[in-house]
Amino acid sequence: MSDPHLNLINGAWVPGDHLSENRNPSDLADLIGLYAAGTAGDVTAAAEAAAAAQPGWFAAGPQARTDLLDRIATRIEAEATDIATMLAREEGKILPEALAETRRAAQIFRFFAGEALRMSGEALASVRPGVDIEVTREPVGVVGLITPWNFPAAIPAWKIAPALAYGNAVVLKPAELVPGTAHMLARIIHEAGCPAGVFNLVMGPGSVVGRAMVEAPQIGAISFTGSVPTGRAIARAAAERMKKVQLEMGGKNPMVVLDDADLPTAVAACLNGAFFSTGQRCTASSRLIVQAGIHDAFVAELTRQMMALRVGPALAPDSQIGPVVSAQQLAGNLSYVDLARAEGCEVIGGERLNLPTEGHFQRPALFLNARNDMRVAREEIFGPCAAVIRVADFDEVLAVANDSDFGLSAGICTTSLRHAREFRRQARVGMVMVNLPTAGVDYHVPFGGTKGSSLGPREQGRHAAEFYTTVKTSYSFAG
Repeated sequence: MSDPHLNLINGAWVPGDHLSENRNPSDLADLIGLYAAGTAGDVTAAAEAAAAAQPGWFAAGPQARTDLLDRIATRIEAEATDIATMLAREEGKILPEALAETRRAAQIFRFFAGEALRMSGEALASVRPGVDIEVTREPVGVVGLITPWNFPAAIPAWKIAPALAYGNAVVLKPAELVPGTAHMLARIIHEAGCPAGVFNLVMGPGSVVGRAMVEAPQIGAISFTGSVPTGRAIARAAAERMKKVQLEMGGKNPMVVLDDADLPTAVAACLNGAFFSTGQRCTASSRLIVQAGIHDAFVAELTRQMMALRVGPALAPDSQIGPVVSAQQLAGNLSYVDLARAEGCEVIGGERLNLPTEGHFQRPALFLNARNDMRVAREEIFGPCAAVIRVADFDEVLAVANDSDFGLSAGICTTSLRHAREFRRQARVGMVMVNLPTAGVDYHVPFGGTKGSSLGPREQGRHAAEFYTTVKTSYSFAG
């Protein structure tokens, strides 16, 4: 066993209250490491260090921020195989997906290295003679970042990179299930020359570390990705303290398949969107809304390909689907499989699998004959389960697709330009995909949704500045 992995506070590695085990969901006998669990006092120390360091970090200017982010990107690329292996071991994502995510993290840091130099403002004419007006953006100050377990490299990257690029200091709390990837990122950021206090890592439970971050007076903004109940609790607590919030929460994303769809394209998009990454994506296609004319052929082919998917350990070269992240998540998935049967669905797949290693393995599941009012079609499962809903026409497609408490992503498979255009216009979501999986986004464009999926400014791309900066209007009289 290697030495315990510690928190990073004010440029120093410090122990927490206790150590937590990090185990491999592909093989529970594999103890990855012991990770420090921080306390509320650790959060206070990190927030105070960040508040002290932030003014100097902003004053250092955009070139210093650009150079740091570029060095971080280079280091991530150099260590991509090691980072991806850690990611696969602790989260259960198969190695090719873990490598792709790690490389995406490097791309995000490099994109925001450029954005640090592209921060723009406005010079406006005043309605008063002799008065000049400038509108500029300044950093929020100290931001608290709370990240989930399903993308332990990419999501921390798309929060950390813009925060640093725009001159903020950071306190990061990664999900308890995946501290290893975040710890590797923290080490890279530290070794790349990030000034002490500008970036801080405090691992541990959300009930302790997350709560303390929301309560810390030095932290002026919270960016959170995770569950709906936790997001709502953060929103309430932040509102009481007048903190800026950015919340990315759940999804129950519809993928529409019209009668005129190209069948291989539709099946490939739904197979990817519903089941890849073990269905553990907020953008997963969990509602497959299929027009009656193509329904039977689509279900038959999707079933054939789904049942052929190879479920296995994340690092096994022939695995296409890895394990579910935890015993608790697997139990929740299996309870929804039972619920689908109780609600009247025909269930294909979905059973727990016993493999040579003890892990949290589940066969992907289709819930046939589902209705949109069923719980399995309304509640986010966050596993490899998809409900198939038969519809008659395009009007019903739109009605069913939009009948959800969530509004993150939606997709449509069709060869009709008219239907594609109308769906893009009328889908009440933040992102629309045409003949593509609902999951899978670019790093240089906005990410986010509507309704119960998101709150606050968008993440990623140039729109990230809306959250990580504040606007200042300056007037000057020339005489």
